[in-house]
Amino acid sequence: MDSNAVGRQSNSGGPMSRMPAGVRSAFEAELNRARLTTDIDEMWHALERAHILSQEWAWPHTRAHWQMLRLAIRSRDRREVVGQVLRLAFGGIASATGRVPVGNTGRSDVGPLTPMPIPEDLMAILSAGATTPR
Repeated sequence: MDSNAVGRQSNSGGPMSRMPAGVRSAFEAELNRARLTTDIDEMWHALERAHILSQEWAWPHTRAHWQMLRLAIRSRDRREVVGQVLRLAFGGIASATGRVPVGNTGRSDVGPLTPMPIPEDLMAILSAGATTPR
């Protein structure tokens, strides 16, 4: 998986394919980690990781941005709220059309089309999911 690609097709069989079970499990674990902690920085970190895992699938990608919007509102971070509203409007479409900035953390302090390196542990999860038979 090229960690700097933008606009590539999903490794899992196309942008509208189902999220592999291992990737979904890791994605849900990150969302749960964000819900269970009281530390705002840890919440953001978990949601960023969930975002990276979800980028190739429209609905999970949208869910990640929804949770980010909720945290931005809770944090009273106007810039992040605006950024998340825009990402909510376009993130799912980008996933559905196979045009995502791979590795992007999904936060408003990063350009919405800027590819970023994928952390090694998440790369392993995504790579394993790409080779899982459906």
